[in-house]
Amino acid sequence: MPMVPRTNAVAIGLVAWILAWPALGQDGAAPRSAPMTVDDVIAKVLRDSPAPSRPSAAAAGTARAASSAQQPIVMSARIGEHADRTRFVVELSDPVNMRTFTLSNPNRVVIDMPAVQWHLSGPPRPTGHGAIKSYRYGLFRPGNSRFVIDLDQPVTVSDPLVIPPEGGSGYRVVIDLFPVAQPKFDQSAGWPADLKARETAAERVASLPPAATPVPHAPGAKRIIVIDPGHGGIDSGTNGVNGLLERDLVLDEGLRLARALRHNPNYTVYMTRDTDVFIPLRERVNIGRAHHADLFISLHADSNPDASVTGFSVYTLSESGSDKEAAALARKENQSDVIAGVDLGGENSAVAPILLDLEQRDTMNKSSRFAQLIVNTLSRATNILPRQPHRAAAFVVLKAPDVPSVLIELGYLSNAGDAAQMNTARWRDGVADAIASAVERHFAPATAAAAPISE
Repeated sequence: MPMVPRTNAVAIGLVAWILAWPALGQDGAAPRSAPMTVDDVIAKVLRDSPAPSRPSAAAAGTARAASSAQQPIVMSARIGEHADRTRFVVELSDPVNMRTFTLSNPNRVVIDMPAVQWHLSGPPRPTGHGAIKSYRYGLFRPGNSRFVIDLDQPVTVSDPLVIPPEGGSGYRVVIDLFPVAQPKFDQSAGWPADLKARETAAERVASLPPAATPVPHAPGAKRIIVIDPGHGGIDSGTNGVNGLLERDLVLDEGLRLARALRHNPNYTVYMTRDTDVFIPLRERVNIGRAHHADLFISLHADSNPDASVTGFSVYTLSESGSDKEAAALARKENQSDVIAGVDLGGENSAVAPILLDLEQRDTMNKSSRFAQLIVNTLSRATNILPRQPHRAAAFVVLKAPDVPSVLIELGYLSNAGDAAQMNTARWRDGVADAIASAVERHFAPATAAAAPISE
């Protein structure tokens, strides 16, 4: 029988009942010599505390109004690296429920919580001597935020310690990571059953065709276009030299492109996301297929160690890739689910070879024709990558066998000139209009044939 992954639930609200707490260590946590786990806290509350008096209706109403008006705030995150453990401390303004679990391949620790506001100014980074390689944070699903901690070594995760507000600090949650052998880590790693069920349900919903979708390619039917702003939520993508985040840029550009396309009554336009939220790669593909899309346009922004590299480019699907740079970019983008803490157990879409049948080869040919139209059209709206702007690689989001798909790299956020122009409304509107013009040209014969003839 497979082992059920261990999860740690934190009921921070209960700590307000604790009247005293041991002295803190240098990194803000109770010393290991006097541990008190959440179970200890709960037991103490049930054993020692009198039942609290019931608040008045007015007080309860005020509390509900205050609670709904503002989400809890994550104010800081701290890392303490010790000889026998690595300590991760999260400070919050208000009580929240937390849980932790681990994922393997690669090794990660996930800290899940309800939606919060993130006010971390310059969070500290690990030195590389402890168990933590790096970490990220953000919205994972609507109503669900999380930290994802990348590990340099397998660990076992302690029961969290909860420290109530004291001396100007907020609520602090302390999580210790102790080194452990990889087989033991693998035994306990995996999504909790309820969260796995939630993700499976979300993916199933994304795969369901919408009731209003017309029969694909029916005579006179509207062309269906799905716009896919990459990254989002906990996955910020590339960070520009001017501080512009890829997730924000591509969402804004996607919304502008959708508005430009919707001016044409012959199109129906959908988006994989229209807010700052994470969408798994396979779910993005499913959304395009569920809508019977005639075209799937994924928007991204590139980066390069050479800051002089500049220009717009467009990718279509390939078994191998145009070159090493294209293959490396695909590998990076295909790690989006890993970055967000998605369980990859049982999935091979990011690494399996592409098995091409006749239908998919026809789809790839259509994708390539549209990509070339984009290059020709966009050259009048922005600078184009000088060498081979139409490229190919094995991106997961391009693998729908029945949906012509392209992945657009709007420019290089690692280049000061590209990053500056991508940060202007004028450039974004011009590029959105140019992409919409390429779509018009792509569908022009079919659109013209379906349009009524004026007398």
